[in-house]
Amino acid sequence: METGIVNPARTLDATGITGLSKIHYNLNEAGLMQAAVARGEGEIGNGGTFLCSTGKHTGRSPKDKFVVQDPSVLDQVWWENNSPMSPEHFATLHADMLEHMKGREYFVEDLYGGADPDYRLNVRLITELAWHGLFIRHLLRRPEIAELESFVEDFTIINCPSFKADPARHGCRTETVIAISFEKKLVLIGDTSYAGENKKSVFSILNYLLPEKGVMPMHCSANHARDDTDDVAVFFGLSGTGKTTLSADPGRVLIGDDEHGWSDNGTFNFEGGCYAKTISLNPEAEPEIYATTSKFATVIENMVYDPNTKVLDFEDDSLTANMRCAYPLHYISNASETSLGGIPKNIIMLTCDAYGVLPPIARLTPAQAMYHFLSGFTSKVAGTEKGVTEPQPTFSTCFGAPFMPRRPEVYGALLRDKIAQYGSECWLVNTGWTGGAYGTGARMPIRATRALLTAALDGSLGKAEFRRDPNFGFEVPVAVPGVDAELLDPRATWADGAAYDAQATKLVEMFAKNFDQYVAHVGEDVIAAAPRAA
Repeated sequence: METGIVNPARTLDATGITGLSKIHYNLNEAGLMQAAVARGEGEIGNGGTFLCSTGKHTGRSPKDKFVVQDPSVLDQVWWENNSPMSPEHFATLHADMLEHMKGREYFVEDLYGGADPDYRLNVRLITELAWHGLFIRHLLRRPEIAELESFVEDFTIINCPSFKADPARHGCRTETVIAISFEKKLVLIGDTSYAGENKKSVFSILNYLLPEKGVMPMHCSANHARDDTDDVAVFFGLSGTGKTTLSADPGRVLIGDDEHGWSDNGTFNFEGGCYAKTISLNPEAEPEIYATTSKFATVIENMVYDPNTKVLDFEDDSLTANMRCAYPLHYISNASETSLGGIPKNIIMLTCDAYGVLPPIARLTPAQAMYHFLSGFTSKVAGTEKGVTEPQPTFSTCFGAPFMPRRPEVYGALLRDKIAQYGSECWLVNTGWTGGAYGTGARMPIRATRALLTAALDGSLGKAEFRRDPNFGFEVPVAVPGVDAELLDPRATWADGAAYDAQATKLVEMFAKNFDQYVAHVGEDVIAAAPRAA
């Protein structure tokens, strides 16, 4: 049985996927929610939200992600960062998954990855769970009905949570698998119900394809001034560093909260929605995001709630600290209708410093920007990956190493060239700890971070008095209206200055050790921009 709207030349039967019991093509939000509830995948919450759990996987499984060693990509993929799978193992995995799917019900969503028609990717999602279809319908961009009738996919993602891989037979690590074949234009996902694997697979594909077109793929949020689409700011950062929160500025227009491209046309969102963390979500500090948790079809993932009233508990992390909500971009009142903007005027690199060493904001030279982009220093925040239960300091190059199929120098060179071409201003912003390391200090006040970013984006911060940080060499403002001056000097926030100095020296040494791998690939100006202990 088949329902829905689809290009008759691109049905699943026509593309070699046969023997399914039911296929639903491009159901809308109401249809997907109705199916999900009927199938027992979750329940309706207040305001018409969809409440669900992802089971044993409450975050991504990066160690179970593989790239197929197809001949055409052997010299292009960063194999030190991407686990290889042989073409033979992938073929067996594909055949076994198709066999597993027979007799079962599936949901197909044909969607766009990318708001700029010049660079967008046509993606087909085939999902075993109806709510996964709802999730990805929020997170990617939805074609018009007339476009669906002639839609031809560029890549296909098949997601079967009930399928368990065989490591010996399929060349993987566990029963969980995420395998990407750039040659076959196919992604296979098994034994995980965590919906984020769907969207991150699309991001990984675009990260591979776009550099060849001179487009910089960015793990960032983005916004622009209300009255000027060319006044664009992008916010680089890993999950948990504040991309979603800080870009949802009521005084600016939101382009998107997680994944973007920077082409000669300007900035464009890859997505059509947002995937926000909800732990300790505050209606006063983040009213726009909070409001989405009671709007129709918002997916509420892994949150504890009262079984009778369906009232959400934003503090109970017994299921995971990575509780989230997924919603369409237009649920944010100041979201862009086009998801397009001009060339980035300000580039903000967000870091969650669990050592409590870095200042809340610093101005970077182009060489320092290149250095910190390749370094990608931050902390993995609890819950964003399986097994992460407290902040773990890490270096994730380009602020998105898990999603980078190519070597980091490819993306670093793109950033360097675009900064040189367009003269973008660069800032490093610490949303991590102050007054001490994790366990001793406190998390950076979000109000202070917002005040500093507002000053950076409106140009007033550039006119402030700056001092040069003795360890990192970048410029740090001495005073900013509305921000405690002591907060701007991280050493002053520590009870023991000598302890701060020791911690700073330790962090500088970590930077140096990590950057050794890039020294042969960058210019002398970038090497000179490295931090040095005072």
